[in-house]
Amino acid sequence: MNLTACMPCIVIVLLLSILLPSCASEDKLVVGKPLSPGDVIVSSDGAFALGFFSPSNSTPAKLYLGIWYNGIPKLTVVWIANRETPIIVTGRSASSAPTLALTNTSNLVLSDADGGRLVWSTNVIAGTAGFSAPSGAAEPAATLTNSGNLELRSANGTMLWQSFDHPSDTFLPDMRIRVSRGGRAGDRLVSWKSPGDPSPGGFTYGIDPVTSLQLFTWNGSSPLWRSGVWTGYRVASDFIEETGAVVLLTVLDLKDDASMSFDIRPPVTRTRYVMSYSGELVLQSWNNASLEWDELGVWPPHGCSRYGYCGAFGYCDNTVAAPTCKCLDGFAPASPEEWSSGRFSSGCRRKEELRCGDGDGFLPLPAMKAPDRFVVVGNRSLDECAAECRRNCSCVAFAYANLSSSAKGDPTRCLVWVGELIDAEKIGGNVAGSETLHLRLAGLAKGRRMGRKTLKTALLVLAGILLTCIFLLILWICIKQKRRKHRILVLGDLSDPKGFGEGSPTEGYEFPVVSFRDIIAATDNFHESCMIGKGDGQEVAIKRLSRDSEQGIVEFRNEVVLIAKLQHRNLVKFLGCCIEGDEKLLVFEHMPNKSLDALLFSATRKTRLDWPTRFNIIKGVAKGLLYLHQDSRLKIIHRDLKASNILLDEDMRPKIADFGMARMFSDNQQNANTKRVAGTYGYMAPEYAMRGVFSANSDVYSFGVLVLELVSGVKISSTYQIMEFEDLIDYVSTSVELVEGWEGKDLLDLSIVESCVSNEVLLCVHIGLLCVQDNPNDRPLMSSVLFVLENGSTTLPIPKKPVYFAHRNNEVEQGRGNSQSSKNSVTLSALDG
Repeated sequence: MNLTACMPCIVIVLLLSILLPSCASEDKLVVGKPLSPGDVIVSSDGAFALGFFSPSNSTPAKLYLGIWYNGIPKLTVVWIANRETPIIVTGRSASSAPTLALTNTSNLVLSDADGGRLVWSTNVIAGTAGFSAPSGAAEPAATLTNSGNLELRSANGTMLWQSFDHPSDTFLPDMRIRVSRGGRAGDRLVSWKSPGDPSPGGFTYGIDPVTSLQLFTWNGSSPLWRSGVWTGYRVASDFIEETGAVVLLTVLDLKDDASMSFDIRPPVTRTRYVMSYSGELVLQSWNNASLEWDELGVWPPHGCSRYGYCGAFGYCDNTVAAPTCKCLDGFAPASPEEWSSGRFSSGCRRKEELRCGDGDGFLPLPAMKAPDRFVVVGNRSLDECAAECRRNCSCVAFAYANLSSSAKGDPTRCLVWVGELIDAEKIGGNVAGSETLHLRLAGLAKGRRMGRKTLKTALLVLAGILLTCIFLLILWICIKQKRRKHRILVLGDLSDPKGFGEGSPTEGYEFPVVSFRDIIAATDNFHESCMIGKGDGQEVAIKRLSRDSEQGIVEFRNEVVLIAKLQHRNLVKFLGCCIEGDEKLLVFEHMPNKSLDALLFSATRKTRLDWPTRFNIIKGVAKGLLYLHQDSRLKIIHRDLKASNILLDEDMRPKIADFGMARMFSDNQQNANTKRVAGTYGYMAPEYAMRGVFSANSDVYSFGVLVLELVSGVKISSTYQIMEFEDLIDYVSTSVELVEGWEGKDLLDLSIVESCVSNEVLLCVHIGLLCVQDNPNDRPLMSSVLFVLENGSTTLPIPKKPVYFAHRNNEVEQGRGNSQSSKNSVTLSALDG
């Protein structure tokens, strides 16, 4: 036979065997069953496939092992094993095709020609894989997950290697891009060389290896685009107008690891970031109608946002319709001719040189993306940060941010710039990474000079003294009137029903207005050692809103109106209020046992909450909610029910508190919508957190979360002991679903094992799961919940397993055995759009 004449036929047959895979579609690769061209491994949900492929227009034909989206006509590869060592297909028979095999040493090995030349391997160190499993025991396996991750696990289930730790050009949901830390190189997305050549190209995307505070795209070692500097946020959101979805970029910053991941809500099928061969980072989503990839975002979005496009001391203004380059305040174009012709690389120069003395000052520029080439100075206050820059004559700017959500140890960070300011942008105040840049300029601190004769100066001084006295008198009168108007603004319109529910009776409120002077005297000027004061002999608790509190006049008035109107043994009793100047205070009955979370989530104090006490708390909160929803003359939706808003009196009776976010409903009103979603992550119902729709069922959901916390002693935001699950709800519902005859012992708080009543515990878990169902119509009414708690029931419906609807942006907190005192979870104050 003439092999030369048959060579084209052999190549065609081999490529067809690759492009037309066999029907085998298991999601695992096991020892003794290698993967050959034509075979594929498909994830259990059919979303991804692993196998051999050959890019179009590759000459000669090259074989790669990769993962791609399954079930779409356009081959879209998301990961490649041997992108630098392709297998050349030339004159090769199908019987000598390459294989991917899992060895007895728990390594994936890609070999050329039936185990010949080693092309690629996972290189798992022999010591980490453990010993070979005996005959009949569990064996190591490589599994393709539904998220597109190829996971290699040992016989005992230990993760040995995963493709997510070795990205190619694609960033998928649930995937993490890690920071360079502890001697480990940071992860980067690396572009293809061309559409038909998946070998590493010149463009990369990743986290800044020097500061770990910003993201870059590079062309080789030259930056092309840069994100804003991290300012301490846990989750950054970006609304995609074309699809109505929200992209959530999550930052995980731990002592030994730091990484970034993304998700999209509501879920959009087949979404990815890709570092394109043309040098752009693109967010893509598959369009089933057009059978094409839609571009949801591109970085850099325009020329003005390219790295250093506006030159030194220039910035790109992204807040205008047509983004363009401008000079920072106090600067002018270095070459007006070039700027007028649209060439900005020459940058800007100072109008007045710095003097390195008292004449220099700092001009705050809000809503900026901080420039590059900064020096990080940790653990400084705002004033200390300014002083750090002021004492260095070469310092031209500084920026300050609160990093309280960081785990590195520094609660704040100070950035200073020495030399030129490169790649600054004005991005708006609602964009992640936005902060205030304090620009150093000459002449800002100069005082006014006197240029008058001595006699004229004396006359002016006398006139000034007289005018000052008149001004102080007028100011005193204005302040008195302003205080009076402010009190009228807050309390004078309480009879106005606007904003408190249509048709709701709001007239006739009776409560005392206490003077601020009396409260100062009663609390020894709010001294920490004297938080409880003695007025007329009655112990009271005072809630003082800080001046920078996000609760404004509307929320304050809302809380005053509702608490004054509502009277129930399971609601906190309101005694009076005080409004003077910027001070807003509420006076309540004193709760000696503080809030529920101060006991429930404390390893030392939770023992005071035995099971009978917890069961009574559950029933008491249910009675309070039923009163709010049905029995009071005002139908109230609380919207922020959580453990920290449940106060306990001397007999451990629960009192629902904090009505600042509550809303009134009319008698016939079932639900309402809001663009300002307020509440606490974990306690918010899915329809409220994602669409702003709230109703009595929203409070029922929060009540269900509270019940599960009381039974388990685990905070909803905690990941301790439930790391395999999304959160506490997922953990409980999965345990109940998977274990036949489940008795709740693995969920039960250890501190109540001796005092618990099994049927009551199971009843509470059942009620809790019914209350946290995703569909609000599936949740029970509080009247039904209270009836079952009081009387028991054997005919409760089976709860539907909740769907994990949004990533929390909380820090990882300790669960059982947590010694931390009462602190709220991360609270979402406003999400507009």
